[in-house]
Amino acid sequence: MAETDLTRIWVYLSASPLLGLTLTLVAYLLAHRLYLRCNSNPLLNPVITAILALILFLKLTGTSYQTYFDGAQFVHFLLGPATVALAVPLYQQFSRLRAVLVPVIVALLIGVIVGAASSIIIAWAFGASPETQLSLAPKSVTAPVAMGISDEIGGIPSLTAVLVVVTGIIGALIGTRLFASLRIRDDSVRGIAMGVAAHGIGTARAFQISPMMGAFSGLAMALSAFATSVFLPWLVDWLRAVSPGWL
Repeated sequence: MAETDLTRIWVYLSASPLLGLTLTLVAYLLAHRLYLRCNSNPLLNPVITAILALILFLKLTGTSYQTYFDGAQFVHFLLGPATVALAVPLYQQFSRLRAVLVPVIVALLIGVIVGAASSIIIAWAFGASPETQLSLAPKSVTAPVAMGISDEIGGIPSLTAVLVVVTGIIGALIGTRLFASLRIRDDSVRGIAMGVAAHGIGTARAFQISPMMGAFSGLAMALSAFATSVFLPWLVDWLRAVSPGWL
């Protein structure tokens, strides 16, 4: 009887927009439980574990991405309010932010420009195509913004989306260990670095460490997205002018 009930539920969900939403929530809840059971091992980051589980499920069941996204788009919509909500912990750290405002702005600008330029140069040195180089440039920005920038400068938005996720996961995995190795203990400094380099996934990791680190990471994530959208097209044009035929 139980098997019959489960079969009916699956038949209903597979023909309903609820499929994507249900799969997303179940995959993340299970991934998060696994993450906690393994003592919060960074290699089992619930975001990447849930993504891999969803990919495997869609492949095995032959479910198209569009069918999945018809339901999952509700979660996608909530990314906007979730990002705006980061203003709350930032407001709680406003006195600290005011004291370090100038260094924060300078660090953000340098981080955005150096991060994008180094990605292009390293990709070029390894023989990547111009499209791949440009797809890499906005890899440290939150996905919706990065895809728009990539399309504008001549990259491949779908490739950029993958690179953004990979960048965030790598930043969340090695960021805290790198800070420890460099003996960086100031949570505002660590938060800015994490937000600039690893966007939303890095920010989620920062909140696990401390509210201050998470607040500054959220600020850096938002401002770096704005700065990248403003400066990256200019940087690409400058690189093309300096070295014609490179990009």
